[in-house]
Amino acid sequence: MTTFLLAEMPPDYVTNPINQVMGYAAWVATAAGVMGLLIVGAKMALSIRHGEGQEHMVQLGTVLGACIIAATAGPIVNFIL
Repeated sequence: MTTFLLAEMPPDYVTNPINQVMGYAAWVATAAGVMGLLIVGAKMALSIRHGEGQEHMVQLGTVLGACIIAATAGPIVNFIL
């Protein structure tokens, strides 16, 4: 029969700076996502006004996908740690 040993949790002086950096990264990712959506929205408004079509839908999908990845990265890392 094999027994598995649980790893000890790292001390607070190791995890606190990591959590702080992850918090800053989350705020930066949120700000970048909002700015990306504003920029793509402005481009879409200008292109519709000029009579151009659906060229910016790919950019909107890319920004929204990046927002989803950024939003889920922190909880996944916290689950793993």
